[in-house]
Order: sequence, then C-alpha cells, then structure tokens
Amino acid sequence: MNWIWCSVILMMIFSFPSTTSAQAIRFQPQGAASAGQGNAFAAQADDASAIHFNPAGLTQVDGIQSIVGSTLMGGSIKYKSPAGLDTRGDFGGSILSPPPSHFYLSANLGALGASTVSPLTLGLGLISSFGSNTRYPVDGPFNTAITSAALPLLDIKPTVAYKINDQLAIGVSADIYTFASFLGQGHIEQKQVGVGPLSGASVELNGTGTGAGATVSLLYTPLRNGDGKPITSIGLVYRTQAVVPLSGSLLVNGAKVADASTNLVLPQIYTGAIAIWPVRTNEREWKLELDVEYVGWKSNRDLDVHLSSGGTIPQPQQWKTVTVVAVGTEYKWLNPAWLPHWDIAVRSGYTRTEDPVPDTTFNPGVISLPSNTLSIGAGFLCKGQGRFFGMVPCGEVTALWPKGIGLDVAFQEWFYEPRAIAGNLNPTVNGAYHAYVHLGIVSAKFLF
Repeated sequence: MNWIWCSVILMMIFSFPSTTSAQAIRFQPQGAASAGQGNAFAAQADDASAIHFNPAGLTQVDGIQSIVGSTLMGGSIKYKSPAGLDTRGDFGGSILSPPPSHFYLSANLGALGASTVSPLTLGLGLISSFGSNTRYPVDGPFNTAITSAALPLLDIKPTVAYKINDQLAIGVSADIYTFASFLGQGHIEQKQVGVGPLSGASVELNGTGTGAGATVSLLYTPLRNGDGKPITSIGLVYRTQAVVPLSGSLLVNGAKVADASTNLVLPQIYTGAIAIWPVRTNEREWKLELDVEYVGWKSNRDLDVHLSSGGTIPQPQQWKTVTVVAVGTEYKWLNPAWLPHWDIAVRSGYTRTEDPVPDTTFNPGVISLPSNTLSIGAGFLCKGQGRFFGMVPCGEVTALWPKGIGLDVAFQEWFYEPRAIAGNLNPTVNGAYHAYVHLGIVSAKFLF
C-alpha cells in the first residue's frame, strides 16, 4: 500500500486516545478517601495519596503508610444521528477492565531511624490518571470513524516532601507516563471499519511510548488547634505539561501496512485549594474543602501523524482550557465509645467539570461532555486493640505487622449533560450524545 492510501486511512482513524472521563482523557478519582469528597483533597492531603493530590501533604503522614485500591466503573454512551439512527457504546464491558487502580507508599525518614532528616518524607505512586476504554458496535452508524479505543496509560510518581516549619511544607514528584504489559493490551489501540478499497476491513492503529512531567506543590497551614492539628490549610499544586511520544503500527486485517508516530500532549494543571475544620477535637473532626483547577487543554492544538513513508497528516484538535470546581466534606468520629479502637468517617462531595473539546474535532472515542458528579463515601480505620472484620488484629503483633488497618469506600455518579455535535470534520459523528457513568472505589490502608 503506498503512502497516499496510508495517509487517507490514518486521517480517517487517528484521533486522540479514548477515555470515559468527563474531562477529555483525564481520570480524576485516585483514591476512595478523596473520591468520597468529590476529589476535593489537595488542602487536606493527610494520607499517602497526597503523592498525587498534593505531594507537600506527605509531611503530615507519620511513619510508613501504604494505600492500594481499585475502581469498578460502569455505564454507557448513547448516540442518535441526525437521521434518527441509534447506537450505544460502553467501556469495554459492563465493568471496565482492567479497572483503573492506585498504589501509594510513603515513608518519613525519621520513622526509619534517620532523625536528622525527619522533616523529609519519600513516596512512590502508581496510578492511572489518564486513560480508559471505549467500545461501539462494529456495525454502528460511525463505524468508519471508530469502533473501539483504549488508553491504558500508567503514571509512576517518585515523590519527595520537606517540612520547612509548622506552617509550610513543599513537595515535588516526577510523573513518568508509560505503558505496561499488565495493563490491557499494553499500548494505545484504536480500531475502525475500513472504507473505499478497504471497505469492511478491520483497521487498527496502536503504539507505545514514555514521557515525563513533574508536580510541584506547597501546603500552608496558618492555623492549628491546641493539639497541633490543622484547622485551616491551603494547598497550591502545579502539574507541568507532559509530552508522550507514541510510535506504533497501522494494521489492516491484522497485517502491518505502515509505521506511524505522533505526540500525546497531557495538560498543565494549576490547583488551588482551601480546607477548614469547624470542629476538630479529640473526639470529632469536621472538614470542609474547596478545590479549583485550571486544566490547560489548549496545549492540545494538533495531533499530527508522521508516516514511515515520510508524509505528515495534520490532525487539528483545538481544545481549550477548562475549569474544574470541587467541594467536599468529611466528618469523623475518633475512637468513639460505641466502637472503641476505631476511627469512622463519612464523606460527600460535588464536582463540576467543563468540556474542552469543540464540535469540529469531537471524536466518539473521547466522550467529553460537561458533567456534574455527586460523591459519597465512608472510611474505617482500626488501631490498637481493635480487630479488622472481628478477626485480624489491628495493633502491632510483630515488628512487621501494621499498627493500623483501614478501608475506604466511595461511590460516584457522573451526570453528563447531553451534547449535540454539528459541523464535525467527520460528518458521520454528527448527532446527539448522552452518557452516564457510575463508579465504586475501594482503598485499603496500612499504617506502620
């Protein structure tokens, strides 16, 4: 096949990799404690998931702490063409597989015996901050534009945080974006049904790559109570833009016909957050938080495809910067008389997410619609003489046994606003879109 045919095919099929998040390809829930509060956590950031939300918050985490969890995600995408044809897509099945997951590990160096550097805390995170699956029927109305797409992108986050004084802490983490064989297919993958000389053929584009960015943050705590716990905290977080170079292949009915490459641009993000605790005693805590983010999707101006034949296909995107506003609350009972040796938390929150993708470059593989997210959650932390599930001791049994075991759960419902697409560069995707998504997030926590 000559480079002209390669160009035509790629121009029709190559678009931004898919996800199911309301905000283009970004997946915001990265832990059950934060998800239960509508992801409003950058000013609180008091467990190991601070590695993602605000690295400076790691200075509040004593000893060694680990969090591991996953997200069960379901829902569907409904489409109606201007001619009245209906179709429905999903996220690779009734439940997204592989599920977006998260792992965090933090260690205060003072707890490891290095008392001279006790203000220093190190961390490592493995998360799925961008990417998911989208799947449509192969005989759908826009099957020549897309039938399925996947972006199983892994974010590796080595982190360091330093406590300057009781009021100010700073944190820095690297963001290493890559692919791994244990996540889905281990690469970006998008499929469609061919047209013209390839009518009815299965056309696939896939690729892999690695890119890097960084996160810089601070946590300012101007007010504390008599026990030294924050009653007002301010978090500022900056995530740099990252470019992931992608190299892969164009396949027709499973046979390679060309090499192709492009650059996946991930946005810079500015976050400002404030948390206050109207109640914070030895028995109860009540927190309120507001987070505001500016997500710089305007850096995604194009997605030019470079062919092994030497040709280049312009792929305009023209996305725009959007605002995300999240409010959340958490109420805790600390070692209550009705459940001694436990801390119990209930949480709720709301997130408003705007849509960065214009009609002209909208692709059904990127379900980007304005959304309102409602969240609820709960947390259970067992310590001392308590027993997890009535059987597992929560206090230190041996030197390697955790001194606390926790479980956080959350549920989110994403209420998407309907969107009518008109004037698209690919007329087959014009029409009305509506989607709904529900999430269940579980995180297990271990304190050492």
